[in-house]
Amino acid sequence: MTGYSLRRRLLIWLLASTALLGVIALADTWREALLTAQGVSDRVLAGSAMAIAERVSVDEDGGLEVDIPYSALEMLASTAQDQVFYRVDGPPGTFITGYDSLDVVPLQGDGIAFADATFGDAQIRVATLHRRASTGFAAIPFTVTVAESVLARQALARAILWRSALRLAGLILGAAIIVWVAVTLAMRPLHRLARAIAERSPDDLRPVREATPAEVEGIVEAVNAVMARLDTALGALRNFTGNASHQLRTPLAVVRTQLTLMTRANDPAMARTAGEKADAALARAERILAQLLMMARVDVAEGRLQPDLQDVAALARDLTAEMVPVAAAAGIDLGYAGADRALIRAEPVLLAEMLRNLLDNALAYAGRGAEVTVRVTVGDSVKVTVEDNGPGIPADRRAALLTRRAALSDTVGTEGGGAGGFGIGLTIVAEIARLFGGKLTLKDGADGRGLTAELAFPGM
Repeated sequence: MTGYSLRRRLLIWLLASTALLGVIALADTWREALLTAQGVSDRVLAGSAMAIAERVSVDEDGGLEVDIPYSALEMLASTAQDQVFYRVDGPPGTFITGYDSLDVVPLQGDGIAFADATFGDAQIRVATLHRRASTGFAAIPFTVTVAESVLARQALARAILWRSALRLAGLILGAAIIVWVAVTLAMRPLHRLARAIAERSPDDLRPVREATPAEVEGIVEAVNAVMARLDTALGALRNFTGNASHQLRTPLAVVRTQLTLMTRANDPAMARTAGEKADAALARAERILAQLLMMARVDVAEGRLQPDLQDVAALARDLTAEMVPVAAAAGIDLGYAGADRALIRAEPVLLAEMLRNLLDNALAYAGRGAEVTVRVTVGDSVKVTVEDNGPGIPADRRAALLTRRAALSDTVGTEGGGAGGFGIGLTIVAEIARLFGGKLTLKDGADGRGLTAELAFPGM
């Protein structure tokens, strides 16, 4: 799957957002440009109207006359395409000169008024100045109206808009260049991180310690977490392969020896005996393999569990009932005593395997005629005990059997010196209990005889 470019995405987002803001800014600039151009036009119109008004005078007959200063009209013609119009009116209803069809902008009292209008086919801006001429005895009102087409005003607004657009385009281009360079520089720590990981050997699963920006610390932590889990999984695989090769060598050698004896035996009884011994060795190998697989599963599960509330009393009672026929076949009296309900936080499958291993070991090594009691008690902590009155384990060996190395190196590992594997089972129990915050303790049985395996868990 081809990855996307972070640099390209940033540029697209920057250009798109800036373009949107630019359109809004240009719309506002156009409005302001029109207002600015209109203000300039209005000032010119007002100046032209006042220049004409200064040339309005009273004639000998008491009427008004005007000498149009054409320089006042020339100041309006800012471009060759602009058109200029004017008219001068005396008292209401009296037209003096100019374009009589040009509209007058009404105004109450003296002053000047502006308006947009149409004259012929041209859009114009009109200014009407209301004044009074004095005769010495009275004041004669008059109006001066001047108008100019809006071509110059629109040209000025467009010029302002284009200059603003060019400045905005330069700003966008400059920002794009800055973002391109900034992202390139900001990505350098990520490139260093990628090189540091790529240059590692496959078996180097140490945490990544490269200096990285705070924004990517989460990625580095996730990579380190994955590498830690991978290291755990590979460690479990190495442990499993090493332990399997060590633990399975002896029973497989026994199987080969017994099969050889079977092929050479002339006596059917000897062949049957060799077959039984080979079958027992295979059973032992199967048990060891199952325990090694469980140990590997415990290694992988560490740090990834999401324990939930489990009723360990109900589980212990059900497992005890399930294994009563097995115990009876071995000549062992198996029973349950204790609480009806006891809650702990655990993963159900591993919890069941832990209790099953504890019961399997007790039934396998307590010996015929022994009594095995499973008990659950609830107090400050939840305790699960499996007590038997069999041969027991010497006190000086108990602590060692709870450590993996000692258990795996123990070739006898039984209460009664029988087949091996007892130490591995207890190690599995101890390690699963540790995952759930519990602890396995080995003590003497009742009256100092046999063995009591006690699991203690935090109470709920």
